[in-house]
Amino acid sequence: MKIKKFKNFISQFLCMMLIVVIAGSTTGCSDKQNTSDFQNQTVQLEGGKLGEGSTTFILNVVDVNQNTTEFEISTDKETVGEALLELNLIAGDDSSYGLYVKTVNGITVDYQTDNKYWAFYENDQYAMNGVDTTIIKDGVIYSFKVE
Repeated sequence: MKIKKFKNFISQFLCMMLIVVIAGSTTGCSDKQNTSDFQNQTVQLEGGKLGEGSTTFILNVVDVNQNTTEFEISTDKETVGEALLELNLIAGDDSSYGLYVKTVNGITVDYQTDNKYWAFYENDQYAMNGVDTTIIKDGVIYSFKVE
């Protein structure tokens, strides 16, 4: 009789442990982004003048609702990407193709989850280079648009 009670106790104990393990493993299965894991998380700005430096350029940010926010960026950096990273206007992941921008002006889109991405433009033409390799040129208007 003691052996039967012991086996019953072990069986119940193992079932409880299995339930705890399953419950614990499902808490990580959420579609929500963990913002503490996202470096350079920014707050959405209303536009205007940002930065300091001898070179100035315009950045337009066009969000998912086609709202445009214009920034006048002043910098001493050589590339658009360096200037925008320094000001925390963009953030993303490094890849073999360069910086994959996921966040612009505090707005995060990710093709893997949203089927949308940030497209980078020079004078309303799709840029031929990534933002991190685009040399700042006088008179060029740079844009990020959700597509």
